[in-house]
Amino acid sequence: MLKPDNAPSARQRFLVLFVCTGNVCRSPMAEALLRHHLPPDTPWRVASAGTAAFDGDAPSEGAVEALAEEEVTLSNHRSRHLTAQLVQDAQIIVAMTRNHRDEILECFPEARQKVFLLKSFDPQSGDDKDVPDPIGCTLATYRRCRDSIAAAIPRLVEFLGELG
Repeated sequence: MLKPDNAPSARQRFLVLFVCTGNVCRSPMAEALLRHHLPPDTPWRVASAGTAAFDGDAPSEGAVEALAEEEVTLSNHRSRHLTAQLVQDAQIIVAMTRNHRDEILECFPEARQKVFLLKSFDPQSGDDKDVPDPIGCTLATYRRCRDSIAAAIPRLVEFLGELG
């Protein structure tokens, strides 16, 4: 994988930003799961945003419930729209789908070196690089989404450890 030009130096806190569409399901779940798995002394902060999000929306019930089953809290999350400032502040941007990645790069071409697909960190994903949107689906669908995200988290944590 590429090492971004703006990797953190010792003792600095840098930002990993997850991006999906509405910022009420996938990217908040990824944010919470990564935060849950990072060591306490990590130099990384974690946030999320959506390409078509409304600021202030609560997470979907399915996302909250699926994460609660893993003892991960999502109830305090509020959605926010992806902004130029967030893109600028992030050292790593992790998109849920190829469409999200393409949309980010269309709007912010200068971010090319720091945008990754989440499933590129999952060695078992093969050619399947998109995390499907569970919005409006059953709890079982949210569980599959959670598990798909969770499968990529260990490698992402390793990658961040190499950078920071």
